[in-house]
Amino acid sequence: MKQFFSFQPKLVQCLKTYNKSKFTADLMAGIIVGIVALPLAIAFGIASGVSPEKGIITAIVAGLAISLFGGSRVQIGGPTGAFIIIIYGIIQQYGFEGLAIATVMAGLFLILLGLFKLGTIIRYIPYPIIVGFTSGIALTIFTTQIKDLLGLQIEGTVPADFISKWGVYFQHFATIQPATAAIGIVSVLIIAVMPLISKKIPGSLVAIILMTIAGIVMKNHFGIHVDTIGDRFSISPTVPEAVIPDITWESIKGLVSPAITIAILGAIESLLSATVADGVIGHRHNSNQELLGQGIANIVSPIFGGIPATGAIARTMANINNGGKTPVAGIIHAIVLMLIYFFLMPYASYIPMACLAGVLVMVSYNMSGWRSIMQMMRNPKSDVIVLALTFVLTVIFDLTIAIEVGIILACFLCMRRMAETTQVSVLTEEIDPNEDSEFNHLNLEHLNIPDRVEVYEIDGPYFFGVASKFDDIMSRMKDKPRVRIIRMRKVPFIDSTGIHNLTNLIEQSHRSGISVVLSGVNPSVRAVLEKNRFPEYIGDHNICSNINEALAITQIHLQKEHEHRKKKNK
Repeated sequence: MKQFFSFQPKLVQCLKTYNKSKFTADLMAGIIVGIVALPLAIAFGIASGVSPEKGIITAIVAGLAISLFGGSRVQIGGPTGAFIIIIYGIIQQYGFEGLAIATVMAGLFLILLGLFKLGTIIRYIPYPIIVGFTSGIALTIFTTQIKDLLGLQIEGTVPADFISKWGVYFQHFATIQPATAAIGIVSVLIIAVMPLISKKIPGSLVAIILMTIAGIVMKNHFGIHVDTIGDRFSISPTVPEAVIPDITWESIKGLVSPAITIAILGAIESLLSATVADGVIGHRHNSNQELLGQGIANIVSPIFGGIPATGAIARTMANINNGGKTPVAGIIHAIVLMLIYFFLMPYASYIPMACLAGVLVMVSYNMSGWRSIMQMMRNPKSDVIVLALTFVLTVIFDLTIAIEVGIILACFLCMRRMAETTQVSVLTEEIDPNEDSEFNHLNLEHLNIPDRVEVYEIDGPYFFGVASKFDDIMSRMKDKPRVRIIRMRKVPFIDSTGIHNLTNLIEQSHRSGISVVLSGVNPSVRAVLEKNRFPEYIGDHNICSNINEALAITQIHLQKEHEHRKKKNK
């Protein structure tokens, strides 16, 4: 049990060498990142189907928890675009209470992943799957913003599924409001151009300030009204009450799948963000501690009315670029957001919805990873298939199905590749003992293979993907041997199917009067064989460490057969 309590937040480590210069750097970075996070938190909250203040509360509460308990020096946490679609779907089906329960469950799953030190395993999710669902989410986010971006006049609710949604858009393109579309498109242009002017000043904040002023001017001086946040939401910057969700067994059963999806997505996003940050700052994060921090954040966030949160790559990079050194910058970012929430939140009601749509359009563009997709098109077809399938399933169906099917397909393709890398060959005339690592310095002569002896060479893992390959090669051998030598010097491991296949081979050989000798069995493979009582079954002397021993045992088998024939003939 000690290993469960051996984790230490990165903040504790950093405070041991903390000084005034680091605090100054963290203070400036935290203030800037807090300002950068404001429009994103509002936009992500609204796009997820909740009120804008819930997005800010998430950035405050979850962002603070991730900085306090996480495993990265510079990670900034909060609501992200990756969660928009899944949050919206859960709210539509289960309501906000269901979302809160699913988020708490996801937090518990993340903590378990961290406690059992499974953080490194998350990194093994194939890259094509990550690119596929991320680009699929990006397209879906873009699709959800078309109505607000262009001011389309659509009565009733817009269909949830991708194809029907675009069908409705095409039917209503004639209802575009020029003023709203102008604010939305100009917002996109401002955000796109700002990095060319200054990388320090967030384009989304500039767009919101300018377009809010433009919206007020258009209304007061020209009588042109553009929908704002205040037209759709009642913003009240009050202290949220802590309410523990009513978790029942029935709700757990119904929400376990969405909760797992939130947990997996949160783990992938946070560890991906932390890994990217590592490459910039030259420090390594603690992936298991990071999962613990993410888990705590997702348990606390819904208690105060927030939504799921994870590490945010854009805000983390903004933190690094502005000089953030330790998790203190993330704590300051949360404090800045809290001050804005209490003292400036009423002014958010004047922000045009089209401007927020423009912010999310640029978020979706940055998430799309089109450069990665173009690069992956030069990769093996199997990777392209996994990417395309994950992308299509994310867009047409939902993220849960996309991740599940993508991982299953990637596993099958990985098994196929592993099976293709393992080669089974037959040696018929001679063996070069110098190929064995323990003899290659002796320059020994080649060894002749005796008559009525077959030598099989397995090069690679002996697992279920190789079993049928072995059977096919043996079935093509015409002459019946007296001894079969199976060289396993290049077999790093053997699984249960390999054990089963080897057992069947030995049984068939014994029924046909054929002895089987294993050669070059390494210690780890031999340990597996011993656990399955193979030495008792095949004879311990028939499991040899090298080919010389195997050929010596073979001569004994051949001699015994010769003596047996002589007795039989008499």
